[in-house]
Amino acid sequence: MLRDIDNYFLQQPEPARSCMEFLRDYILALDPQLTEAWKYRMPMYCYNGKMCCYLWVQKKTGIPYIGIVEGEKVNHPNLITEKRARMKILLVDPTRDIPLAKINGILEQMLKLYR
Repeated sequence: MLRDIDNYFLQQPEPARSCMEFLRDYILALDPQLTEAWKYRMPMYCYNGKMCCYLWVQKKTGIPYIGIVEGEKVNHPNLITEKRARMKILLVDPTRDIPLAKINGILEQMLKLYR
């Protein structure tokens, strides 16, 4: 029987599923202290047990994104606040090459907050 978190990824339509599965593996490989958890019915990534980011799909567009929990403390021009007070998101177009340099810059800033 599959875990809820695995079902979440499997239920995503392509190309969002492949993009999100790549991001899942990529985030977990960044630091041995990062772990994956199923919280609030979404894949959450924690650093030493503290929630730091998550993966989700925008309802209107179907575009996956990385949500940064302490987004207001991470400075990057591609992070979007929308109506959120604390969190910011980075949209990742699954039909294009994944912008690893951009993602690295954002996630490294995020990890500095927890280290």
